[in-house]
Amino acid sequence: MDAREIYEKHPQEYDDLVAAEDADGNLLPALRTIADLDGANVVEVGAGTGRLTSLMLSAGARVHATEVAAPMLEVARRKLGDSPDLQLSVADARALPAPDAQADLGIAGWVFGHLRHWLPADWRTQIGDALDEMARTVRPGGQLVVIETLGTGRTEPEPPNADLAEYFGWMEAERGFVRTTIRTDYAFASVDDAARVLGFFFGPAKAELVSANGWARVPECTGIWSRPR
Repeated sequence: MDAREIYEKHPQEYDDLVAAEDADGNLLPALRTIADLDGANVVEVGAGTGRLTSLMLSAGARVHATEVAAPMLEVARRKLGDSPDLQLSVADARALPAPDAQADLGIAGWVFGHLRHWLPADWRTQIGDALDEMARTVRPGGQLVVIETLGTGRTEPEPPNADLAEYFGWMEAERGFVRTTIRTDYAFASVDDAARVLGFFFGPAKAELVSANGWARVPECTGIWSRPR
């Protein structure tokens, strides 16, 4: 099933997936080494069902979370509730409803890699426009952060395919981002649960890999790319 169909028609199943990730809680400490989140103004691109949003709110940030798929944002709204520190907007990554140079941090988690696959003919232009739009919202001296997978079911970081390797290399060589790597393993109640949930999003080959290895805890490597505005 295409990820776009999942985002539009199966947001709760997607949330079941991401809720199981980062079992050891490595993501928030990694973000805190890049930016001081306490009291920070954050523009989040591709918020999905609010996984990163929740982490940043818990750290004291004020978050304007944007997401192109309205059903995903509805799940986030139910989960996160009302807060004076939270604003949710349905928006494309290339046209954010946020003012210039007001955020301390612009962050996009597991977003632009999709554009690499969906728009293969001009992905550099499309991702470049999205990065420029995120940068527009961040004050000089603030930080830009992009988070992407470096392998589901892998214990060592490696781009899952040649297309993503090209995109990651472009971000580093052409856009000045610096990469760090963490583990964000998934943890499920059982091997069957792991195979079912990951198989729904990633396909039957991933479900077979999980079952063959007997993984209720599925290894996941994650890359965090950052640079100053």
